[in-house]
Amino acid sequence: MTNTIRLTAAQAMVKWLSAQMNEDGARFVEGIWGIFGHGNVAGLGEALEKARQDFPTWRGQNEQTMAHTAIAYSKAKKRRQAMAVTSSIGPGATNLVTAAALAHVNRLPILLIPGDVFANRRPDPVLQQVEDFEDGTVSANDCLRPVSRYFDRISRPEHLLTALPRAMATMTDPATCGPVTLAFCQDTQAEAYDYPAEFFEPRVWRIRRPQPDQREIDDVAALILSARKPVIVAGGGVIYSEAEQTLADFAARHGIPVVETQAGKSALAQSHPMNYGASGVDGSAAANALSTEADLVIGVGTRFQDFTTGSWVLFKNPGRRLVSINVAAYDAVKHGALPVMGDAKIALEAISSALDTYQADGADPAARAAWLDAVTHHCRDRARAPGELPTDAEVIGAVQRATGEDAIAMCAAGTMPGALKLLWQPSQGGYHMEYGFSCMGYEIAGAMGLKLARPEREVICFVGDGSYMMANSELATAVMRRVPFTVILTDNRGYGCINRLQQGCGGAPFNNLYRDSNVEHQPDIDFVAHAASMGAVAVKAADISALEAEIAAARGRDTPTVIVIDTDPDIGPGFGDAGHWWDVAVPEVGSTDALKRAYTAYLDNKQRQRLVN
Repeated sequence: MTNTIRLTAAQAMVKWLSAQMNEDGARFVEGIWGIFGHGNVAGLGEALEKARQDFPTWRGQNEQTMAHTAIAYSKAKKRRQAMAVTSSIGPGATNLVTAAALAHVNRLPILLIPGDVFANRRPDPVLQQVEDFEDGTVSANDCLRPVSRYFDRISRPEHLLTALPRAMATMTDPATCGPVTLAFCQDTQAEAYDYPAEFFEPRVWRIRRPQPDQREIDDVAALILSARKPVIVAGGGVIYSEAEQTLADFAARHGIPVVETQAGKSALAQSHPMNYGASGVDGSAAANALSTEADLVIGVGTRFQDFTTGSWVLFKNPGRRLVSINVAAYDAVKHGALPVMGDAKIALEAISSALDTYQADGADPAARAAWLDAVTHHCRDRARAPGELPTDAEVIGAVQRATGEDAIAMCAAGTMPGALKLLWQPSQGGYHMEYGFSCMGYEIAGAMGLKLARPEREVICFVGDGSYMMANSELATAVMRRVPFTVILTDNRGYGCINRLQQGCGGAPFNNLYRDSNVEHQPDIDFVAHAASMGAVAVKAADISALEAEIAAARGRDTPTVIVIDTDPDIGPGFGDAGHWWDVAVPEVGSTDALKRAYTAYLDNKQRQRLVN
């Protein structure tokens, strides 16, 4: 006779999750963030309270930002651990959609457990229920279907016996990794069932390393051996595969320069002689010059996002070929690439062995040195006229000078992602950017998740005033939990990045900076007072030297520090003509000369796009 344990479905879910381990002996789902409502407080809330010693619950301020914290934690853990998030059945559930999309785009695991309507339908329509007039099976949680890698609705207690293993299999598979949604009907949460005792036995989930096909290795090795000027595009897959040292050795041994995506930046320390910096729209002069001439482009763990490729204008060599090393078939065959489907670390080792003593001749140390000299010059604390505000580049320079090798710069949206990708010079692992979804409001919550995952490193959160206004409430959570990080809040009085893009596309400044918006009164927001009201240490830096001093003062505190500095909204992060085109559609018909010039340039760049090999 099979031994059973009688539990509610919610109790069973929590008990099972607490026994799922990674290879390091830690829980894979470290704990759960929760905001309770009528759809999850009685069932799942009771189960979590009883299990609080074995499976921790943390309270946040907003469902979306709680999920951002969880996603940043997983990203910083290289997908070896994750967190769960639970919400009620209505607005709490739909608040999760943006975060789920973020995790989906970035291929990051998170377990979402929104409450759902009654499976028995007796009290329909319940509070917050979304009714579909043509489909009785639809609830608000169906919004999460297109942004989940696995979706299930738990309407019977025994559904957990199949749904939970499927959820874990998705989150621990490097090819399918992403958000999982288990929509948990609120009456089902409270129903009891006799579960097999063996279901709750601890289990270790290994992150597999898919072996590449030897034929694909041979094909790629042959391409490299025939190439004179190959270049490697390092993506986030290098980091998730823990292939950082393998890539460093591969590039050095074979003389192949490396350029970086947002997700792949800091896989190599900036000091590595083969690291030529950022690729594409926000790329370095050294990196983009190599990419323009490259006869072979080798993507390692990258999606080839438009910023990386300059909207496919960057790789100009008429004879160039494209290789993509990736665990996911969807990414490996993009744009006619010759695929190597498999783990980045194993694939690089196999290709290196096949190449033997091959050495490329495309590296240009002088160009790399000139670019780094230009970065130093651009980020210096220059003399300014009275009333002249510092640029974002000068802010980055100040932070770089004031922090050590252990600092991790993090950000998500606005001006700073492009500026940091171009200008920040990290040690290995010293960069955390959410730029797959470029989600404004990720920054504060993400900084907390990053610091929870990497407590030994100094975390610097760059956020603009626009993103801060969108989502700042998890700052209070960080204060309450004593999670220390430093926020550099650059105040340019609006959306400076998009204001510059608007004008670059021939438009007039409109509705981005407060000065160009339809308001009755120009705001003067006291961000110092606001952050201080949530318990953070908050100060205003008058200039760049004061910023450096405040960063040093923040080090060692056990609570977040917010440093506000006013910056110039009209000056972007780039210098020279290093960056490449970004395909943003320009109106075909317009009355201004600026718009006509922009459209002419747009047509010229469209003709240079190369979408397949």
